[in-house]
Amino acid sequence: MTKTLEFGLDTFGDVTIGSDRELISQPQVIRNVIEEAVLADRHGIDFFGVGEHHRKDFAVSAPEVVLAAIAARTKHIRLGSAVTVLSSDDPIRVFQRFSTLDAISNGRAEVILGRGSFIESFPLFGYDLSKYEELFEDKLELFSEIASNDVVSYRGNWRAPLEDQRIYPPIADGRLKTWIGVGGSPESVIRAVRYDMNLMLAIIGGDPARFTPYVELYRKALEQAGQTAGAIGVHSPGYIAESDEQARRDLFPHFKKIRDRLGKERGWPPVTEKDFENEIEHGSLYTGSPETVARKIADTARTLGISRFQMKYSAGPMAHDHLMKSIELFGTKVIPLVREMMIN
Repeated sequence: MTKTLEFGLDTFGDVTIGSDRELISQPQVIRNVIEEAVLADRHGIDFFGVGEHHRKDFAVSAPEVVLAAIAARTKHIRLGSAVTVLSSDDPIRVFQRFSTLDAISNGRAEVILGRGSFIESFPLFGYDLSKYEELFEDKLELFSEIASNDVVSYRGNWRAPLEDQRIYPPIADGRLKTWIGVGGSPESVIRAVRYDMNLMLAIIGGDPARFTPYVELYRKALEQAGQTAGAIGVHSPGYIAESDEQARRDLFPHFKKIRDRLGKERGWPPVTEKDFENEIEHGSLYTGSPETVARKIADTARTLGISRFQMKYSAGPMAHDHLMKSIELFGTKVIPLVREMMIN
């Protein structure tokens, strides 16, 4: 594990409730996300990630635009996607949007590439879902070429060839920090090594320790490839309040609402309070007081040897003021506690 553990926050821009308990508008959610990021920067959090979705329960479909607005109002926090659905996008445009963000933020841009957990972008942008794997592999190859070379030539199956093309604007200093989001596929781990990219483990349920084989595979493959060790991060959901009881009371109705909504689409049974408690006690839900959440993060960091922990702090329709308080506690209490625990 690297000497310094970084801390990040992720949001999908979930549509939240207002003071009247009714859902607020998507434009207001986007403005709230910007304020949440500004608060994270104020409290010294290392990274802020914004997800991409194209459905009514999430407000952000163009994360780079939101991140650019955040960049203009922050000074230190690194900014990136969580994740960019590369399969249904154009790698050239993805690179250009993030290189532009890098310029606006004075070198603070990152990108996390993945296939996403939803499929609505495929019909929306005219892609054949049956080519899910092929599109991601081909487009990742092109993105890697762009990120690694000043002049790009490429031949693939989904677009006309490129011959000696320069992509503008370039990254001003070094290379765009790029991660591959992995939800549990060994093939995705090997892709991260093949393209010399960092590894972001999306651990959204179950014991984090079950991802140990993926960490070991990544490190072994890096060694065999003769590459320097890449960064390993974990993305997991969480929520922080002053006490364990308050955190569970605040979160459960929203946790249940979003899980049951997704469950209807995916054939999952309704979530119970026992399921919720078990995920907190033994799984990947980082919920409770600052002390409880800090211990859980420290345990995961030691077990997996990660260099960054990113908490998805948004939770379905949970109100903006609750999210702001959770961000404040993460920055002012959880992070210092984890750092102290990792020393001792």
